[in-house]
Formats: sequence, C-alpha cells, structure tokens
Amino acid sequence: MTTISKTSGLLLAALVGGLTLTASAAIDPTQLPAPSAKTGVTYTNDIEPLLKASCVRCHSGDKARAGLHLDSLEGVLKGAEKGPVVTVGDSAKSLIVEAMSQLDPKTAMPPKPRPPRNNAGGPGGPGGPGTAPAGTNAAAGGPPQRPAGPPPKPLTPDEVGLVRAWIDQGAK
Repeated sequence: MTTISKTSGLLLAALVGGLTLTASAAIDPTQLPAPSAKTGVTYTNDIEPLLKASCVRCHSGDKARAGLHLDSLEGVLKGAEKGPVVTVGDSAKSLIVEAMSQLDPKTAMPPKPRPPRNNAGGPGGPGGPGTAPAGTNAAAGGPPQRPAGPPPKPLTPDEVGLVRAWIDQGAK
C-alpha cells in the first residue's frame, strides 16, 4: 500500500469513527421530558432534594464519581472532571439532563443495575492474583462499585422537567 493510500485510509477511518461517536453520543432533544411550567425554581428549594435522593450518594465527598459534586450549587455549576454538566439557560444541551432522562443507556444516571458477576477472584481463587481490592471493580476494568444500600432511584419525567426549568431559568 502506498503512503498516500495508507494516509487516506487512516483519515477515512478516523472520520467514520468520529461520525459514529458523535451520532451515538447525541440524544434527540425532542424525546426529553418537557421543562416544568413552575416559575422561580431554585437549587435549594427544588433541585437539591432531588439530587440528595438520587445522586449525592455517588456524587459527593472526597471520592465523588467523575469529580462531579452534586451536593452544592457550586459543585453542580462547576461540573465534572471533563467539564460542565449544566448549560445555563439551555437545559436541552445540558449533560445532566441527558443523564437524568435516561434516554441513552451509556450516559444514564443513575446507571441501570448490572447483573451480578461471578467474582470468584483471579487465579488461585478469592484473594489470589487478579482479584480486585474490596469495594472496587478494578479486576473487570470498571469503576469502583456503588456504595452499599438500595440502588438510587432514577428521576421521574416530572422531576427531570423541574431540573430543566431550573436550568432554563438561570440555574440559581
């Protein structure tokens, strides 16, 4: 293969891969729950209770998942390790709304429960080489396991609509 055709092939592969990634990462905003008609929505009165019930267990403290702190207004507005999750004034473009809506299983928050794995450990059984430390899923290459207790409940469409109204009204 010539250098030009190799370069063209790599460029085409990168372009097609990029288009696939973009298409799979986007959701149809018309499928989102409609913003609530409630006016004067605030973080403290309306949003914080929802986040405490469904999100704060994993998104607070020293080990907040993805560096996203949902236990304070400042944390929500700051966003995660990879950037903001709220686009103030435009809830349809806010990653937090996409996650809460659960329209895309890859970005759904809270994530849907996974079936339990047979975690007998690596070679040599439990505690042997290849076994992840307690409380992690590192042996499977995944993130740490969720904290103990019942799984967090997903937000209802009405609750997602309230979050959308809060964002559209300025996220205060």
